[in-house]
Amino acid sequence: MGLALCVDFGSTFTKAALIDTTTGQLRGTASHPTTIDTDVLEGYDGCVAALAARQPGVTRAEVFACSSAGGGLRIAVVGNEELVTAEAGRRVALSSGGKVVLVQHGGLERARLRALRDAEPDVLLLVGGTDGGNSETLRHDAAFLARNRWRRPVVVAGDVDAQAEVREVLRTAGTPHVVADNVVPRIGVLAPGSARRAIREMFLAHVIGGKHLSSRVDPSGGSGGVFTAMVRGATPDLVLTGVEVLAAQLDAKGVVVVDVGGATTDVHSVVELDPEQDAGPGSDAPPDPDLGPRSTAVRLSREVVATTPVTRTVEGDLGMRWSASTTFDAAHDAGLVDETLREAAARRSREPGFLPGSDAEREAEEQLAKAAVVLAMRRHAGRSQVVVGPSGRVVQRTGKDLREVALLVGSGGVLRAATAEAAGRVLGSVLGGGAQGWQLPERPRVVIDRDYVLAAVGLLAERHPEAAARLATHLLEQDPAAPTDEHPGLG
Repeated sequence: MGLALCVDFGSTFTKAALIDTTTGQLRGTASHPTTIDTDVLEGYDGCVAALAARQPGVTRAEVFACSSAGGGLRIAVVGNEELVTAEAGRRVALSSGGKVVLVQHGGLERARLRALRDAEPDVLLLVGGTDGGNSETLRHDAAFLARNRWRRPVVVAGDVDAQAEVREVLRTAGTPHVVADNVVPRIGVLAPGSARRAIREMFLAHVIGGKHLSSRVDPSGGSGGVFTAMVRGATPDLVLTGVEVLAAQLDAKGVVVVDVGGATTDVHSVVELDPEQDAGPGSDAPPDPDLGPRSTAVRLSREVVATTPVTRTVEGDLGMRWSASTTFDAAHDAGLVDETLREAAARRSREPGFLPGSDAEREAEEQLAKAAVVLAMRRHAGRSQVVVGPSGRVVQRTGKDLREVALLVGSGGVLRAATAEAAGRVLGSVLGGGAQGWQLPERPRVVIDRDYVLAAVGLLAERHPEAAARLATHLLEQDPAAPTDEHPGLG
């Protein structure tokens, strides 16, 4: 029997899961507050000690870790123009597990460089031009960074014809860099895989050790220390990999995961795309029978940057503690909550360690969680609306169509700590929404990742794929949450 200890160094808590790599069985879990102010491995030691009391074999387990401690992975995107390459770069950065701290387009100059330095990204994603297209801005930006002694890691993922020149410019300047495939090889196509792998490579090689979260020396002689040797990637990146593994276990059309945190609410989805819906910008498609008879000449309006099957979005203004006040503001503007929730949200922003102790406080917690989930899911899924333009009636779709997903997974402390009924009400608040055009899940199975296994699934996927797949089914074997129709004003 082999054992793997999968550890997530989170911004607030360090979580550990012990997995049997032969059977994929979850043998035990533990958590400890992340010891960011001393040495991050002290919290890890606490997890190991708690598990060792029940599972002595944990000390011999192979260790896999991911991290969002110390602010996680901060990515800036510099592209050619706003609607194509810069937007594509932003989407790729999010799918790579990063927090996008700045997006720029139109060519670097002094003021933009100052803004870029002020944003303090861990990695700069440099994109621009389709393959064989206009790469003038990409070449300019690379030369500008080189002249101005940019020293933070750069991932180049633009026009393939310009890559050799850009690589040489950055190499000569001593700028750490890696070249990936173009994220937009042609209009209407988004190819994130190569850039996503390159960003992970930069995170491991240049970022995680640079955060100085642990001073513990690697006894095997590794130059980066124990913590650096343990970490395999940024937590959101590995969670998204876990969602991909989970989706592969389903015989239906995909999965969506909503993770409600203290500062952000993340949505991960893996969905089988409709080839007609994703045919490319400007192409015609048959009318949608749900939107009118075929004789009315309804056409689909395409996004210039194509949708991808695997998508992650991060809502930095939606959260249960640090972002509670902005969650209230956004929900109030959308007509989802009233003034009675304002002070409860403000208190949580002031006191991130707050825990609800009364029925009224638990009710406020549930209402804030509903608001965060609904808004994050709406932004991820987008809408389908019919508009009348010069060429007739057009179906305009934004975001990711989640209506047919088979599984909706809730994650995050507020959902794991809630009763099954309360968690069901929170996630039930996003079911349907078709009357308003929101492309939200209609009839999914709903479960809560109470043991926080998705990060572990992602960590095991490369080295132990069979164990990862079996561990993913752990979620499918749980009793489903019980979403209800009682979600006034939040659907």
